[in-house]
Amino acid sequence: MTAEESMGTRGIQKRKVGVVVSDKMDKTIVVQVERLVAHPVYKKYVKRRNRIKAHDEKNEYQIGDRVEIIETRPMSKDKRWRVNKLIDRPVVR
Repeated sequence: MTAEESMGTRGIQKRKVGVVVSDKMDKTIVVQVERLVAHPVYKKYVKRRNRIKAHDEKNEYQIGDRVEIIETRPMSKDKRWRVNKLIDRPVVR
């Protein structure tokens, strides 16, 4: 079965990009996702942040990594996302 065929049965999965802020749990990372929202009265853009727990099967992602996460089935009480790919890793000096 190809990806296009399975898309009809699974639906469209949400994707978000964020920065890993914690990797202390086993097979789980915490990703902080930022978005800009216009203030309803003043129309100034304000940053809103969400912290999402994501599944990291091999414990390969570290604090500071930019990752793409994808929506998936519930894996625990708080975990409903998994890491799809690494976008950027900060350069260590």
